[in-house]
Amino acid sequence: MDFRYFSMPTDDEFEKLLIRMNPPRVTVDNSSSKTDTLIKVDGANRRGILLKMVQTLIDMNIIINRAYISSDGEWFMDAFGFQALRRSIGVEVESILEHTTIELTGKDRPGLLSEIFAILADLKCNVLAAEVWTHNSRMASVLYITDEATKLPINNPEHLAKIKQLLFYILRGDIENKSGGVDANTAVVSVGSTHKERRLHQMMYANRDYDTCDEDCNGSTSDESNKKKPIVTVDYCADKVYTVVNLRCLDRPKLLFDAVCTLTDMQYVVYHGTAIAEGPEAYQEYYIRHIDGYPISSEAERQRVIHCLEAAIKRRTSEGIQLEFCCEDRVGLLSDVTRIFRENGFSVIRAEVTTRDCKAMNVFYVADAYGAPVKTETIEAVRKEIGFTILHVKNNDNNNNNNVMNAFSSSKDTTPQESGTFSLSNLFKMRSVKFFCKSFMGSFS
Repeated sequence: MDFRYFSMPTDDEFEKLLIRMNPPRVTVDNSSSKTDTLIKVDGANRRGILLKMVQTLIDMNIIINRAYISSDGEWFMDAFGFQALRRSIGVEVESILEHTTIELTGKDRPGLLSEIFAILADLKCNVLAAEVWTHNSRMASVLYITDEATKLPINNPEHLAKIKQLLFYILRGDIENKSGGVDANTAVVSVGSTHKERRLHQMMYANRDYDTCDEDCNGSTSDESNKKKPIVTVDYCADKVYTVVNLRCLDRPKLLFDAVCTLTDMQYVVYHGTAIAEGPEAYQEYYIRHIDGYPISSEAERQRVIHCLEAAIKRRTSEGIQLEFCCEDRVGLLSDVTRIFRENGFSVIRAEVTTRDCKAMNVFYVADAYGAPVKTETIEAVRKEIGFTILHVKNNDNNNNNNVMNAFSSSKDTTPQESGTFSLSNLFKMRSVKFFCKSFMGSFS
C-alpha cells in the first residue's frame, strides 16, 4: 500500500472555493470539563492548518494545557484546552501599526545587543519592539523600528542600506571561520510585518543552533543542565507506517507552538497528536510523516529531528535572572540600558521589548559573561544606576525551581503508560471512528 501524502494540484482560486464551501467550524465548550475551557475545531484539511491554529492561540496569549490532534484524511478534528489567558507585561508586536522590520542572526557574544541598539540610536531609529533569542552560541533577533523624525517606516533606500551595512559589520566582529569567511551572520531589512516567533525559530534553525558541538566542546553539560534537558524520542510505528515523536520536558508557555512550528518547518506533517501539561512537566506525542508521505527512514534523519526539537525547546527556556524594565520611551533608551548592562558584566540571554502608550515595557533575562548567575550586589548596583522604580527583579524562587527540576528528573524513567499519561498508541487500535471521536472529546472530562 502506498502511504504517500496525496494532494491534487489546484490553483489558488479553487482552493479558496473549497475553503468557502467547507469553512472550519469552531466551538467553545465550557461544560465538558470542570477545569478547562475547550476549543474544538474541525474542517477541510490542508497543509499547515495545525500550525496556523496553534499560532493564533498563542498570539492571543492562551496557555494550552491539553491538545488532541487528528487529521489523517481530507478532514481535521482538533481540540485545545486552556484555563486562563496569560498576563504579559507587554503587548504583541503585531498590534503596532507601521514599521520597518530588521532580522539579525549571528554568533552571540557579551555586549552584542548593546552594540546593535547603539547603532540604531546613532542612525535615528526608534525601536518600537524586539525579541532576541540566544542558544548554543547563536543569536537571532527580530526588531521593529521607525524613523525618529517622521515616526513612519524607513523607506529611503540609502538609509536602509546604511542600516544593513553597519549592523552586518557589528554582527561580523573579528570572528572568522576556518574557510576564511565570516561566521553565519545575516542582516535583513524590510518594510512590513512578520510573525516574529516563527521567524526566530526559522533563523535559529538556519544558523544550525541544533548542532550540539558547541555545548559539548565547551564542557557546559553539567548535572544541573542534564536535569533541564528535554527528553525526545523518535521511533517507527510499523502498524500505521508513521514515525512517532515523544517529547517530555519542564512545562512552560508556548511549548506546543515551538514543537509544531519546528516539525512543520522541517517539512513534516502531523497526522495525530496529543499534548498534556500536568504539574511541572509536559508530555507531547506526534504521529508524523514527511511531506512526501513516508516516515523517517534513516538514523541520521532521526537524530536530526531529536536535536532540532531539543533546540526548539531550549531556545525559549527562561534561564538567567529576569529583569522587568518600565518607563517613558525615548529614542536611545535601549542603547543606554543595555550599555549599563554591558559595563556591569551582564550578558543578555533573551529579551522582549515592547512599547505601549509611549511607555517602554521590556523584559531581559541576564547572566554573567560566562553564563553563571549574576551576583545580587551587582544587580542592585545596576538598579540603583537605572532607577529602583524602573528596573525590577522578577521573583525567582530557587527552592521551588529546584523542587520542580527534581520532580521532573525523578520521573524521567517512568513511561507515559506507567504515569497514566494519555497516549495515542492505544487509540490507533480502535476501528470505530465514532468511538475515537467520543474518546477524543471525552478525555477533557
